[in-house]
Amino acid sequence: MQNSQEVQRVVEALRAALPGGASEKAPLGLILGTGLSGLTARLTDACSVPYADLPGFPLSSVDSHQGAFVRGRLGRGEAGVPVLVQQGRCHLYEGRSPAQVCMGVRVMAGLGVRTLIITNAAGALNPRFAAGDLMCMADLINHTGVSPLAGPNCQAWGERFPDMSAPFDPFLQALALQTALKLGIRLERGVYIGVHGPEMESPAETRMYRQWGADAVGMSTVLEVIAARHLGLRVLGISCLTNKNLPDCMAPVPLEQVIAVACRAGEKLARLLEELAAASGQGADN
Repeated sequence: MQNSQEVQRVVEALRAALPGGASEKAPLGLILGTGLSGLTARLTDACSVPYADLPGFPLSSVDSHQGAFVRGRLGRGEAGVPVLVQQGRCHLYEGRSPAQVCMGVRVMAGLGVRTLIITNAAGALNPRFAAGDLMCMADLINHTGVSPLAGPNCQAWGERFPDMSAPFDPFLQALALQTALKLGIRLERGVYIGVHGPEMESPAETRMYRQWGADAVGMSTVLEVIAARHLGLRVLGISCLTNKNLPDCMAPVPLEQVIAVACRAGEKLARLLEELAAASGQGADN
């Protein structure tokens, strides 16, 4: 599940497709989840390369996930910070393998990304959290049943048994919380549990996840974080909480509702990421 040759082919194709090629690096990477692709409209000097133009790169079958890598500059000021954005992702529930799910992370690392901000849409499990708020991920639970590191290890990427005592960078977490406070944005902090999907959680599952210590649940992110930490990347994770799971009065959550709430929360997320970009980008090689 460590597909180094396939990743290298995509790295070379993407480098060739981007203006400037290898001479213009973006040490900060962003992965945009469900309903959050609009952030790319805030980039300056943006160049987009569709996933379909990259050999062997998996396409998403979910309409709310636009499929492209976008390089540009994000943040306040005249120049902004160079970023490489993965606009949409694929998932295990689409029948994709862990290697395909994590290909974007590995491609970005191959192009020089050293700090990665991963976003997603998630359901709130913590009863104190509200739909429409953001959550900074403090830790994770991989409940997908798979790992992107299974099989022979690619030593060039990382060691056989990577440490996961701090999957999310403590400095970046503190920076995100401080920045949100300055902007007047409510930013919760909690544990994210990743599940296989595509079915939503039952009331009993919701109670179980809460007993395990999870504060939010989603169908992405955990494998990407594991792959990123294997590669030695610094990672910050932020969830847009699109609905609230209350096991004693569960209600259906159609995808249209998830996307609508994610889009509204995405405006707050975009403001937060613009402020974070300069600080996290400057520290990406530290």
